[in-house]
Amino acid sequence: MAGQQILVVDDEEDLLELVSYKLSKDGYRVQCVGTGEDALKTARKQPPDLIVLDWMLPSVDGLEVCRRLKSDPKTRDIPIIMLTAKGEESDMVAGLERGADDYIAKPFSPRVLSARVKALLRRKEADSKAGQETTIDVHELSIHPGRHEVTLAGTPVELTYTEFALLQFLAKRPGWAYTRTQIVDAVKGEDYPVTERSVDVQVAGLRKKLGEFGSYIETVRGVGYRFRA
Repeated sequence: MAGQQILVVDDEEDLLELVSYKLSKDGYRVQCVGTGEDALKTARKQPPDLIVLDWMLPSVDGLEVCRRLKSDPKTRDIPIIMLTAKGEESDMVAGLERGADDYIAKPFSPRVLSARVKALLRRKEADSKAGQETTIDVHELSIHPGRHEVTLAGTPVELTYTEFALLQFLAKRPGWAYTRTQIVDAVKGEDYPVTERSVDVQVAGLRKKLGEFGSYIETVRGVGYRFRA
């Protein structure tokens, strides 16, 4: 994974230096910007392999930057780690709803950030290799892992990185019930610090995008979720 490009976005110079030093030492090519506008321009001009994005930015904040990048076909698949002084569960959920792939509250350990970066890049690499997998067809739903595409009755459905991973995981085994912990481990990786509430938020968003077919994702009382057989 060494040599991959990482874009770091923060208006605190000391933090930029700290993060840049640690990630450069890990072998990544690091580019730093201090505003949301610059982050959007840089990411769209030359999409990086991963973005470390601060929540509190002047003018265009991190949540809005995340939302715009995840709604743009050119940048939607870039993993985003949100950095913020906000540590409440509601703040974390807000970030996940905008499409963030990970969330780290300040102050944080550079070693923890490094581990999260490596985990997300490994997942991205694994997903790219999934292009050799066959398309998953369930009911009117068609999921192509390699192209990261979902169609419903022939109509494309725009999903965030996490929503796609969640749908793919459940649809692989229709009828199987999974706990929220199992879903987190499969979609985010083991020991990912996320609450059950955030899983529910992702499922709610996925159901909404699937429209009348959102009922395919069933709630299993006392367990978690399953994809209708």
